[in-house]
Amino acid sequence: MAVLKIRLLRLLIWVRRHPGLVAAFGFVSGVLSFWLIERHEGVGRVMAAAMLVAWLLLVLERVLSNALAARFGFGLPPVLLRYLTQFTHQESLFFALPFFIASTSWNSGQALFSGAVALAALVAIVDPVYYRRLAPRRWLFLGYHTFTLFVLLLVALPLILRLPAMTSYQLALGVAVLLSFPTLAGSITVPRWWRGLLVLALLAALGAAGWFARLWVPPATLRMTEMAVTTAVDTDERRPQQALARIGAAQLREQGLYAYTAIHAPLGLRERVRHVWLHDGKEVDRIELEVSGGRAEGYRAWTRKLNFPERPEGRWQIRVLTDDDRMIGTLRFRVVP
Repeated sequence: MAVLKIRLLRLLIWVRRHPGLVAAFGFVSGVLSFWLIERHEGVGRVMAAAMLVAWLLLVLERVLSNALAARFGFGLPPVLLRYLTQFTHQESLFFALPFFIASTSWNSGQALFSGAVALAALVAIVDPVYYRRLAPRRWLFLGYHTFTLFVLLLVALPLILRLPAMTSYQLALGVAVLLSFPTLAGSITVPRWWRGLLVLALLAALGAAGWFARLWVPPATLRMTEMAVTTAVDTDERRPQQALARIGAAQLREQGLYAYTAIHAPLGLRERVRHVWLHDGKEVDRIELEVSGGRAEGYRAWTRKLNFPERPEGRWQIRVLTDDDRMIGTLRFRVVP
């Protein structure tokens, strides 16, 4: 048993000396999984499941430590648990980061969330920041811990359980809110009977804030591979005949317009999306369609609009949204006299 303990400590020392290799391994595994999702979905799902198993072990670390102590006579050293926690943070964030980079609409508020994921990943590999600035502040560290799990669940749930974007977000948010309970309960020290009610009210407020903030969170496993505005679609080839950036008002009224999109989603996932038409920033129409995952090039679908305002000239947008109104992509064109 002493030999096993020495080997664990040697492994710990090696990991501590090479934090960049751990981060690189996490990022490479994320990129590899992102690539595998398009080609060999089963392997990608196994990698996502492995991330969740690591979190489960982290949650059960006290039980495992007691079991080791009962079986072998020694528990997990606190320093080892500390570095296992850091390793799990690094792996989770760098695993999820490629998915968010690919699915982010960078001209929207989603850029802030993906930037926060990248910043959290950077913090996990910079020891002076992680151990001297983050870890000593219990409420901040628990918030970081919860955010990391929330980010991982947004990627893993659609891959493993094939849950739609809205269901995945609701479940990930629910888990994050529940994990926030110890932080809020420990921060509120008012010795009053209504302390519990205050904690519950703050949890409800946190959940509501997370739900309204969803518009800034990219749908991590959905991304646009092709989009076009066109007056005709080749239904046999399922492709637009000519992409347009400008169109005349007379032609628009005569032929109507197609919004063509190809959306990549994991195999087996069925997702309801919306094409929302806006004229000079004002919504004028909302058309729903359903996409299925599996094609590397994305599921090709389109909607057609025939009814336009009396004066359609101006700037138009077609926003492609998930069922919970998170943006997948945007089409822009202009109608001229």
